[in-house]
Amino acid sequence: MDAWLRAEEDLAVIYGPTVGDATLGRVRALVDGWRPLAAERPQRGPLASGDCLAIAYPDHVQAPDEPPLVTLGRFLDRHAADIVTGVHLLPFFPWSSDEGFAVMDYGAVAPAYGDWAAVSALAGRYRLMVDLVLNHASVQGTWFRRFAAGDPAFARRFVTVADDPDLSAVVRPRTTPLLTEMPTSAGPQRVWTTFGPDQAELNYRDPDTLLAMVEVLLGYVGRGASLVRLDAVAFLWRAPGTACLHLPQTHAVVRFLRAVLDVAAPDVLLVTETNVPHAENLAYFGDAGDEAQLVYNFALPPLALHTLLTSDARRLSDWAARLSAPSDRATFLNFLASHDGIGLRPVADMLPEGDVARLVDRATAGGGNVSWGSAGGGRRPYELNVNYLDALVDGPTAADEAAGVARFLCAHAIAMSLVGVPLLYLHSLLGSRGWPAGVVAGGPARSVNRERLQLADVARELAQPTSRRARVRAALADLATARRQAPAFDPYGYQEVLDIGPACFAIRRQARMEGLAAICVHNVTGEPVSAAFAAPGRARPLVSRGLQSVAPRRLDLAPYGYAWLAVDA
Repeated sequence: MDAWLRAEEDLAVIYGPTVGDATLGRVRALVDGWRPLAAERPQRGPLASGDCLAIAYPDHVQAPDEPPLVTLGRFLDRHAADIVTGVHLLPFFPWSSDEGFAVMDYGAVAPAYGDWAAVSALAGRYRLMVDLVLNHASVQGTWFRRFAAGDPAFARRFVTVADDPDLSAVVRPRTTPLLTEMPTSAGPQRVWTTFGPDQAELNYRDPDTLLAMVEVLLGYVGRGASLVRLDAVAFLWRAPGTACLHLPQTHAVVRFLRAVLDVAAPDVLLVTETNVPHAENLAYFGDAGDEAQLVYNFALPPLALHTLLTSDARRLSDWAARLSAPSDRATFLNFLASHDGIGLRPVADMLPEGDVARLVDRATAGGGNVSWGSAGGGRRPYELNVNYLDALVDGPTAADEAAGVARFLCAHAIAMSLVGVPLLYLHSLLGSRGWPAGVVAGGPARSVNRERLQLADVARELAQPTSRRARVRAALADLATARRQAPAFDPYGYQEVLDIGPACFAIRRQARMEGLAAICVHNVTGEPVSAAFAAPGRARPLVSRGLQSVAPRRLDLAPYGYAWLAVDA
């Protein structure tokens, strides 16, 4: 179906046919006016086996007297270009809280980070993923100030509640008050604040709000974004008496934005960020493949952690056996750590409460914390705020750290073997440990994994081949090189989980096109393993760590070792 016809249908779902038609006309005019301004934007080809994205804050790596965005680019060029082909650049806009996700001005770069030229320079060298923070905006920002001042153009920009509706079923990732009373020119108003009192929910019942966000979206694409991440999109539509999660209007907004991109910039990929149970997450591909082209595998981080801590791959294997790219245009983003914590809701229907409790205990033992959410009036663990390597280290000794690093690398080999595109958080790429001092100093619980680094310090450690940072970076580079050189890791290709016992996670990968396949075997235990596998013809190692021997249909792996083998298709 023509993209504009799809957009028309979705706007009718959101606003009804009359208002929907009028809104569509305004959108078409907006896109037509944007095209000449974006004629020189960089365009990227389809995702391939070698693609891998870093996740980084704009000021994650710093150097004296240099804009952090420029420093980040130098870091990627010098220390990560053999691993990553793109970067998810976390919010670089002026912000008031939530490390950038309380946006004050959607159209500006925070001067402390640099300017639009620095953002566009990154986009010229790497696939650039930008956050469209479309669920909420800062109460200290331009839009909310105009709303509070009574500007008629912003009178309906935010969600307010005047009466006393039933909000008991609302699902939230926070335990702060859902409604926050705020002063306005019309008197105090109760504003919907799902994510906290500094983040007011945007009101998409008002077509002007949707039009404003389309303009923001096109601005990012015009500056070079080739992937757009819809932050917290599952919470987009509010309806009292419901969970306010995954509502039909929310999916209609996602489809509508996809249709706009299909017209204006069909090379740009839409990504949905929905940290929810796995089946709900998959719904954002759309019934007809008309929503996101990429969704996060949010179940992977807790499942991989559970696997390495229990030395048992069965739950991970069961989940991966049901995982397949839905089409040759849509697939997964596979990650273990990010700027946020390790979400637990995605495995609510996979791990028993006792296993979740053990993950909670492990996070706190590893110097982390636990964030709590609410649903149906109850309180439950929402995410583990812990550095991923810390969660895999058993104790304080050098031997404990060495074993934890082995687990950590095994976990990343698993993540990078799966169908989809890998993402590597900057602290994971560098093998960082946690930063509890950031929490002690008054930062949020997530600060434990958000330390900013000096480029000179990082470069010095990476120059020492035996340092933890250098060893982790080198191992991840080997995995990235194997993916780049083997078409079997086609992000839209095929995978089959191999049952060779609970001690190993094993998977067979194959590209859509004919050619060699790959078998990837990962020992998830602290003991040596001899693994038998079926493969026609000769098996040739692509990359390995702890591979002690390989025979035509058997290999021996050291504790937490792994081997990727090229085999006949």
